[in-house]
Amino acid sequence: MSRHRLGELTTEEAQAAVLASPVVLLPAGAFEQHGPGLPLATDLIRAEHVAELVAAKLAGRALIGPSLPVGVSPHHLAFTGTISLSTTTFATLVREYCESLYRHGWRRILVITGHGGNNAALGTVAQDFLATHPDLQFAWTPLTALAGAVVAEMDVSEVHGHSGEAETAQMLHLAPELVRTDLLIPGTVSLDELTPLARLSRKDGHPKLALRYDRLSPNGVLGDPRRATARHGESIVDTVVDRIVGYLDDWLAT
Repeated sequence: MSRHRLGELTTEEAQAAVLASPVVLLPAGAFEQHGPGLPLATDLIRAEHVAELVAAKLAGRALIGPSLPVGVSPHHLAFTGTISLSTTTFATLVREYCESLYRHGWRRILVITGHGGNNAALGTVAQDFLATHPDLQFAWTPLTALAGAVVAEMDVSEVHGHSGEAETAQMLHLAPELVRTDLLIPGTVSLDELTPLARLSRKDGHPKLALRYDRLSPNGVLGDPRRATARHGESIVDTVVDRIVGYLDDWLAT
């Protein structure tokens, strides 16, 4: 039994853990298309694995709380199987999870999100807590973005991202049994394949434009997942875990 999972403790053990394990990790994901070769729960699977690795390295100083398995995914709804929450509903779930933990004494909470579509809502929750719970330290982190240098060293396509090289690599490392390697096929791999409006949505340093993924890629994939390797996935995950653990070490020292 993993003793750093809150759901596996008794209520008396949980009460003792408020002081012994002052940080609660909340894995957040999505239930959405990930192209022909990756499962719908890819983002949650990655977030939960990373939370497990982080908690293990924290050696009892952090607990893993309940997961948030469905996220904000309206941009993927054109693809079968996708289930999406509104930003309001997702933010409410995060807030109420945290308020329950707060009620019992936890004052440090970190959401580990495997899905970029959750980011805006998490930022809103963080701002709201500054006003409503000023003594609650609420943080959140993405995954792949923490390992940008590793991804840059990979053989990635000009256009890459969702269900592409980096995300597939992580799944090959963390849950290879769920990757349909025979079904991995490229999606949109170059800017020339994008419509002018889609190219505009991908520009950095410009106003942000939200588009549905069926406007970006016919199969929902950005990049060429066939280029992914488990070795690269391990490097990405190791980097992500080390950066989160380093942050938590500093956080707990304050």
